[in-house]
Amino acid sequence: MKKNFALIGVAGYIAVRHLKAIHETQNNLVAALDVYDSVGIIDSYFPYTDFFVEFERFDRHIDKLRREGKQVDYISICSPNYLHDSHIRFALRSQANAICEKPLVLNPWNFEGLADYEKETGKKVFNVLQLRLHPSIKALRDRIRQGPEDKIHDIDLTYITGRGNWYHYSWKGNLQKSGGIATNIGIHFFDMLIWIFGDVKKNITHQLEESKASGYLELEQARIRWYLSIDANDLPAEVKKKGQRTYRSITMDDEEIEFSHGFNDLHTQTYREILAGNGFGLEESKKSIEVVYTIRNAEPVGCKGDFHPLCK
Repeated sequence: MKKNFALIGVAGYIAVRHLKAIHETQNNLVAALDVYDSVGIIDSYFPYTDFFVEFERFDRHIDKLRREGKQVDYISICSPNYLHDSHIRFALRSQANAICEKPLVLNPWNFEGLADYEKETGKKVFNVLQLRLHPSIKALRDRIRQGPEDKIHDIDLTYITGRGNWYHYSWKGNLQKSGGIATNIGIHFFDMLIWIFGDVKKNITHQLEESKASGYLELEQARIRWYLSIDANDLPAEVKKKGQRTYRSITMDDEEIEFSHGFNDLHTQTYREILAGNGFGLEESKKSIEVVYTIRNAEPVGCKGDFHPLCK
């Protein structure tokens, strides 16, 4: 039987992947919300969806559907980071399960309230951790798990994605709303690395600025030097020559981990897992949130000890 979905943040960049996932899993999108009305992309998937630009009217509509026996089963959340916690709570109060983009919340203590909501409502919170479903990442995790437990790998993570001036004027450039650079562009990498190499043993921040950050993360089976930046000046010369604005590299023991391809349907796979009774919940999301919270509130030590080569 088809499930009824609603979507919060349908004008956002990532929302189209959720629209596609709901469509490809053959379910219904009955309502969508965004404060911006540039949402013509809906027509490609669900042209008859009821659309709202005011949360209050969206809230009333979701309640009306429930009272009419047309219960919304899942509410997908693609809103700005600082609103995730509130929108998840709204979904659970509306007797719907929540499917939320990363980061699930900004602060570790928010998990306790959401766990209480789950118990009270009997509904679940799912986080989109799509890299865990990537074939290359899954294969690497299996390889590490099957290897010697005392083997410690040396990892260099470099992610540079040049962003324009708009970034600093949007909610993404606001530390209180986005969680800063490590949260906004690094959360999925930190989650992936913890999932592969185990729990955090040490977390040191070397550099922490508005447009870049770097540090050292020690896991059970990895020593990780990481560098994240939205400054296009940090891009390697060969990338600039090609006119590209993004550079991503993860090396393990001086060998590149290749996972450039295979991203096209990971959100759809995520939805299939959730609909099949699986999916990643609160506990799976907590460790990476703790990492980025610690980074965000750290006093940078400067380029000392085992630091990333781009740390300056």
